[in-house]
Amino acid sequence: MNDMNQHPTALDRWRGLFPTPKPVLAMLHLGGDGPAEKVARARAEASILADGGVDAVIVENYFGDSDDVRRALEAVCADAPTTVIGLNVLRDHELAFALAEEFPVGFVQLDSVAGHLEPADDDEYAARLAERRSSSRALVLGGVRFKYQPVRSGRTEAEDLALGAQRSDAIVVTGDGTGMETAVSKIERFRAALPSGFPLVVGAGVTDANAAEQLRSADGAIVGSFLKDTYRDTGVVDAAHVARLMDAVAAVRSAR
Repeated sequence: MNDMNQHPTALDRWRGLFPTPKPVLAMLHLGGDGPAEKVARARAEASILADGGVDAVIVENYFGDSDDVRRALEAVCADAPTTVIGLNVLRDHELAFALAEEFPVGFVQLDSVAGHLEPADDDEYAARLAERRSSSRALVLGGVRFKYQPVRSGRTEAEDLALGAQRSDAIVVTGDGTGMETAVSKIERFRAALPSGFPLVVGAGVTDANAAEQLRSADGAIVGSFLKDTYRDTGVVDAAHVARLMDAVAAVRSAR
């Protein structure tokens, strides 16, 4: 395996945004009935997450639309958050980059940056993504073999990971679905295939019980369902669940 300094740019940018080891990036799914309730819940959940010590909150149109994302960003940013703001506009990464220029967004999450397109469509996608990245201050957290994403490239997993590392600042790995634990074997496989030192984030299924195992080979975690009162994406962020997870992550950090 190559020396960690082979990828100083990705690693340095990651550490510049997240100086604390093993950061927790928490989802704002924009649940609620109607625009006003979605904004109110986003503000309340962002406050609970920040008070609980998470390292970032990700505004995502999981239960909303692009207008809900804008309203949530306006509200959360107006609250002068102490956490990093991330953004995932599902099915519209062009809008995500545009909003990242308008608001103080530290990173954009893209569910797939390699492997999801037919070869005939991949070159155009890669060129456009490179153009958007070159003009954006936001980091890109990119999925490869991500939950619910098709695999159409005709390349091996390792080949798609190599391209993913070229197209992003960190790779996100998940299992098969939202809230489902990511197989440790997959995390370790991704770690082995990626350039040494390249940031790897577990994007689904992290809990207080498995945090040590899930984060052993990863540099951070995106967490949504576990932080909810029902442990499901449809729930509401619960301060006690946030505390439990952050206590478990604190133990992981201390053991490094």
